[in-house]
Amino acid sequence: MATKSKTPTTQFVCTECGYVTPKWLGKCPVCESFGTLQEEIVRTAETPVSRPAVTQNKALPLSKITYDKYHRVKSGLEEFDTVLGGGIVKGSLVLLGGDPGVGKSTVLTQVSAHLAKEHKVLYVSAEESPSQVKMRCERLGLNSDNLLLLNETCLEDILASVDGCEFVVIDSIQAVYTEEMSSAAGSVGQVRECAQKIMRVAKSKNVTFFIIGHVTKEGALAGPKVLEHMMDTVLYFEGQQEENFKLLRAVKNRFGSVQEVGVLEMTETGVKSVNDYASLFLSETRGIAAGSAVTPTVSGNRCMNVEIQTLMTKTPFGNPRRMSLGIDYNKLVLLIAVLEKRCGIPFYSADVYVNAMSGIKLGEPATDLALCAALASAANDVAIDGQTAIFGEVGLTGEIRAVHYAEKRVAECIKTGFKTVVLPMKNMKACEKYKDKIKLIGVQYVGQMIKALGLRPTQN
Repeated sequence: MATKSKTPTTQFVCTECGYVTPKWLGKCPVCESFGTLQEEIVRTAETPVSRPAVTQNKALPLSKITYDKYHRVKSGLEEFDTVLGGGIVKGSLVLLGGDPGVGKSTVLTQVSAHLAKEHKVLYVSAEESPSQVKMRCERLGLNSDNLLLLNETCLEDILASVDGCEFVVIDSIQAVYTEEMSSAAGSVGQVRECAQKIMRVAKSKNVTFFIIGHVTKEGALAGPKVLEHMMDTVLYFEGQQEENFKLLRAVKNRFGSVQEVGVLEMTETGVKSVNDYASLFLSETRGIAAGSAVTPTVSGNRCMNVEIQTLMTKTPFGNPRRMSLGIDYNKLVLLIAVLEKRCGIPFYSADVYVNAMSGIKLGEPATDLALCAALASAANDVAIDGQTAIFGEVGLTGEIRAVHYAEKRVAECIKTGFKTVVLPMKNMKACEKYKDKIKLIGVQYVGQMIKALGLRPTQN
């Protein structure tokens, strides 16, 4: 008599209309959408499902709820700890994404070797052989008996080797597969199911997982969006392969700020934290050429001065070109319109190129006024003093609104040796205590800022 198979079966479900089919189809026959069928596991009564014992949980009033103080472990990289919120939280899931060759494996290899000095660490290399990982460790000068290497792609075998380990690195999630699904490793279903299994192990055994994720050509993490939702922390490692300086950015963090940015330097002996931002985000020739302005920007708990550079060239075509790197394109177009309408500076016959130094992304509104100053400087070919910093939010009427952390920005300018700060008039009262250390210029309209800097007198 034939026995029933207890192996879970799979089905394909359309994410658009919910159509279910036992086989994969390129086109959904119901909604006629392409590429929307995703594999899912069919749970049956005979399918063994690992689940914790049933407990009688009761609802409690908020006043009686107690919370645990998270114990953080240092990674050996100061900037890495800062982006995580002060260190690594035990039992958390950290997803690190980035372009190929940017240095994701190098960073986590160095972090693993540092943690292995006092903890048991498992490094799972699903894309490289153990000898390749050892070559990287020798190149970085790393060695530890507590760092275990495993070359495996089957998730069930990986989780069986986790016992006794406090930290686990999986490189990468797209190369790992579970035997419960028939699809290839890296597919949407495989990535989702593997991430769920890893999450259950991390929370039940208090094991910290570092997971490396691939990115698409658009720069987003490959796989389903639910992968990022299940993670406690999602980090992006950014930077060009030919550049030594890389930016580590947190886009999700349940144990810290999501605005933190860390700067790391790739050297022959490993990854090093960068604390001197003046040499990275400021050029030595600022104040000489037109089109350059410095703004103190706040990212998480830190403030750093960043230079914005603008270049304008006469266009031979009817429609001028606008291009921005590190600054939102829509913000650039909006501020160009404000300068044209409120200050009478023409941009209709010129191509405009804007760049934030060293590839950093400036998204806060406090950088608006500095961008306007850089645009006005480039349009009138008048350089801004290199010892002047500018910050403030610009409205469509040309008014300059107050911004948060004004005192922190002025203090950073004093610390880095700036002599003048142009800021919103509404923030002047809070910053008056610094007037003996630095020159403060309060402005209410964009035209006043342009006149104060000697870029172009206007009627405002």
